[in-house]
Amino acid sequence: MADEVIKKTSVFEDSVGEFLRPIRTLLEDPTVTEIMINGYKEIFIEIKGKIHKTELAFTSEEGLTAAIRNISQFVGKPITEEEPILDARLPDGSRICAVIPPCAKNGPTMAIRKFSKEKLGLQSLITFGAMSPDMARFLDLCVILKRNILVSGGTGSGKTTLLNVLGSRIPGNERLLIIEDTAELQVKSNHVVRFETKHKDFEGKGEVTIRDLVKASLRLRPDRIIVGEVRGPEGLDLIQAMNTGHDGSMGTLHANNPVQAMNRIETLCMIADSGVPAHVIRSQVADAIHVVVQANRLRDGSRKLTYISECLGVSDHGTYILKDIFRFEQTGTSEDGKIIGSHVACGNMPSFADSIVTSGIPYPLHIFKNSPKKAA
Repeated sequence: MADEVIKKTSVFEDSVGEFLRPIRTLLEDPTVTEIMINGYKEIFIEIKGKIHKTELAFTSEEGLTAAIRNISQFVGKPITEEEPILDARLPDGSRICAVIPPCAKNGPTMAIRKFSKEKLGLQSLITFGAMSPDMARFLDLCVILKRNILVSGGTGSGKTTLLNVLGSRIPGNERLLIIEDTAELQVKSNHVVRFETKHKDFEGKGEVTIRDLVKASLRLRPDRIIVGEVRGPEGLDLIQAMNTGHDGSMGTLHANNPVQAMNRIETLCMIADSGVPAHVIRSQVADAIHVVVQANRLRDGSRKLTYISECLGVSDHGTYILKDIFRFEQTGTSEDGKIIGSHVACGNMPSFADSIVTSGIPYPLHIFKNSPKKAA
């Protein structure tokens, strides 16, 4: 697999590399996690969650356009004035999104989210301060006990990284199907089948959507399904899969907190236009999603899990009942702008505490008692 990636990367560099020469140093710099090109004269980068402007630039708008078009041809996805958006994956796993005029008023615009070569685990996220050891052990239990997990957060908050880590904790004897619009997940397990959507070709034919792949996956005997990002009517298919024997499935979506995450996936289910009444959809969502994990990129650039919440159903008023198990509490800000705070237990016992006890996995239930605030 590694040799194949190296070979594809080499072919990519030979065919497209010359057009990306102005940003080659950024592509090779392991500290740069994202490259944002706002027209040929402005190039920004992200390092450790902070955005910085560089002095680099492309020689002309035509040069940047040529780079985007060559990438488009290499990955086999069209970008034209009629279809001015390109969303694709580079051979090393990095994700690229580009928009060209007439939609891009600044000129050709492109962002490259670089693929991390470092394999992260739960311990890595603890070391980075993204979660506490107690949270890591709890999420590990949720995976083992086949809780359905929804990871919520904004762009660049660490959703994909967390899903990689959690997916890699799935027992190796289970068949895992991963479905993504643009392949980013690098889940390590013994039995993994990966699917990626197919965009329309240059003649407008051959499109395969996430929803198509979710439906197909149900006929391929999965134990669990992971949808890299839920953003359309496939939300309903994932919810139904979670409710029909595929416990332990996971997905991510964009939302600012656990309540918004539940409301958003309900909205996405409604987009499917299945004719099912809204209150039935809401009940299905509440039954399907067991745990919501909220990831946030804070204003100091750090990425943290700010909530781990359990869904307990729907209230008489039609709202989701969410119980926070852990959360991040900010206690201050340092002189250099770093956020000070800690991850604490909220004093709520999970509804599946009995399953934790009978699992035979050591996890003292007193951990769920409200813990004192302390700086971190």
